[in-house]
Amino acid sequence: MALLDWMTDAAGPHVRGQGVMLRPPRAGDYQAWADLREASRDYLQPWEPAWPEDDLTKAAYRRRLTVYARELELGNAWPFFIFDTAGRVLLGAVTLSNVRRGVAETGTLGYWIGQPYAGAGHATAAVRAVARYAFADLRLHRLEASCLPINTASRRVLEKSGFRKEGEARAYLKINGRWADHLLFGLLSEDAERADP
Repeated sequence: MALLDWMTDAAGPHVRGQGVMLRPPRAGDYQAWADLREASRDYLQPWEPAWPEDDLTKAAYRRRLTVYARELELGNAWPFFIFDTAGRVLLGAVTLSNVRRGVAETGTLGYWIGQPYAGAGHATAAVRAVARYAFADLRLHRLEASCLPINTASRRVLEKSGFRKEGEARAYLKINGRWADHLLFGLLSEDAERADP
């Protein structure tokens, strides 16, 4: 199936950033995704919702792809896997979700990087690339993101990508089985235009 994935284009956009290539997940990405998530389990779990028992199974991955395809079709979310520039090494993922049109024209960014690739700038490059795509191609006006106050690495990614801290939300998301306070960040299209080199 992986060979077929490379021969046929996955539905959805391909986006390039500094040192990264982003594209929607494919069925043939399962093993690389499961291996990276398993190798990064202890690193990622403090910052994410609790993983279901079957989270890394093929069946759960197929369900995930079905949800992604539906969200893409409806224009509610754009999920991307983050790869090296050649598109061979899976580094993590970034998702633009909760897209709201009309008077809001906004969406929410979430991201993760596998532990072997953390601290090398891949998350920042991916967030910047998705922000450019969201503003230029999707014509959104605003992006939102959040992180735990103690997650300094995630906060640095957002700040380096031009996001501004806008506040704090108590018990905002259920992370690793517990309701957790979050810092709230926002990025406007005009801010991104001024910051873009």
